[in-house]
Amino acid sequence: MARRIGIIGMGFVGRYVYEQILARPELGLDLAFVHNRSVKNLDGIPPEHILEDLSDFASRTPDLVVELAHPSISKTFGASFLSLTDYMILSVTAMADRKTEAAMAAACTANGTRLFIPHGALVGVDSLYEGREKWHDVTITFRKNPKSIDFSESGLDPASITGETVLHDGPVRDIALKYPRNVNTMVTCALATIGLDRCRAVFIADPAYDFVAAEVIANGPNGSCVETRIRESAVGVSGPSLLEAQIMSILRTGDQQPGMVFV
Repeated sequence: MARRIGIIGMGFVGRYVYEQILARPELGLDLAFVHNRSVKNLDGIPPEHILEDLSDFASRTPDLVVELAHPSISKTFGASFLSLTDYMILSVTAMADRKTEAAMAAACTANGTRLFIPHGALVGVDSLYEGREKWHDVTITFRKNPKSIDFSESGLDPASITGETVLHDGPVRDIALKYPRNVNTMVTCALATIGLDRCRAVFIADPAYDFVAAEVIANGPNGSCVETRIRESAVGVSGPSLLEAQIMSILRTGDQQPGMVFV
């Protein structure tokens, strides 16, 4: 039986996921609903697919709700979703809020549901997660053109960036609150390794960059180290590899144990 997927957010990634579910029946996915905070992003979507009131999600009987919108969705509805079904968050910066993280963890424990964290643009998440007990320091570095950064919650004027500028160098938890749409991969890295308060985030902007790049260095005992790098052209605030990665993460939401699961 096809798994029923509820989609929240019909932006760049959300519309791609929606179109893939409809166009590729071989994926074994069915549409439960789509929801978007702004009605204009629902142009061309059949009315029967649209869920206007997100608090009425249970009426559509989703097997998995997938958030592709904004961390505020998890803060408001995350625990409610997990009280009845599984939930996947693309805006993992929501986990930087301790109350949201605790509420969703409690809901998973109480109801036997699963909170899925997609790997997104994080290369080698399996190796990072499997070695999480041994890493004594982890650094993730982003490099982006300011045009690929959402500064709306940072308090910084992007016009002030005229050359290579370090926007942040410190704990992941701190940057997640300033750039919630840009650093989801950083939060995923921290959750998979040594936590949001110990994992170091370095965020660099430069108008000369024509790419987005992410680098992870995890150091362990006796000189052990894992290093990963990815570099690609920018599409919005992300790279194009995020599109298919999101579909593959949805397909990996099989028979895992309740709780937080990386897919």
